[in-house]
Amino acid sequence: MHVDHLIFAAGPDGLKADAARLADALGTDFKDGGFHPRFGTRNHIIPLSDARYIEVVEVLDHPAADKAPFGQAVRARSSMGGGWMAWVVSVDDLAPVEQRLERSAVPGSRQFPDGRRLEWRQIGIKGLIADPQLPYFIQWESEADVRPSALVSDVRLRSIEISGSADRLSEWLDHEISDSLDGVELRLVAPNGMPGVNRVVFDSPTKGEVIL
Repeated sequence: MHVDHLIFAAGPDGLKADAARLADALGTDFKDGGFHPRFGTRNHIIPLSDARYIEVVEVLDHPAADKAPFGQAVRARSSMGGGWMAWVVSVDDLAPVEQRLERSAVPGSRQFPDGRRLEWRQIGIKGLIADPQLPYFIQWESEADVRPSALVSDVRLRSIEISGSADRLSEWLDHEISDSLDGVELRLVAPNGMPGVNRVVFDSPTKGEVIL
């Protein structure tokens, strides 16, 4: 189980402005990731080390955004002013997760500006909507050279602070959660309002410790 990426929903300033602000804070660059035809969203990518990345995402004025749970989740978080929306774990095989959650994964894809296409399967968005402390699961289907992890960066994800419960996360992931997962420190605090990702700590070669 790999801590794959973090999702930041764009706020009133829009996708490009938020991606630029986050990338500048980390001392790195962002890439135009393209759009998700099935979800009615588009994104920019901020690469991290260890095959991880930040996905800055915004909803489009498109019918798919109203139908797809992912589009609904992005719209809801953006309407609250934007910010950290989710964290995502990747696995080699979604079948055990599908069996445990008693539903099937759905296909996802992203169309790059240059015409390339990235494909995966995902499950757990409805769980995230109901309880934002929970990550959702993906299984990559495209080859490694088109995945976001192919982008190189020296910025390292150190820790994620989450308002939530280790017991609930352990049950959801079917994996005992203590103080870390896949080399990333998990700081769990009692919810004071809505559960979910509160803040994230990074190590940047040029900026030092960065808290976002």
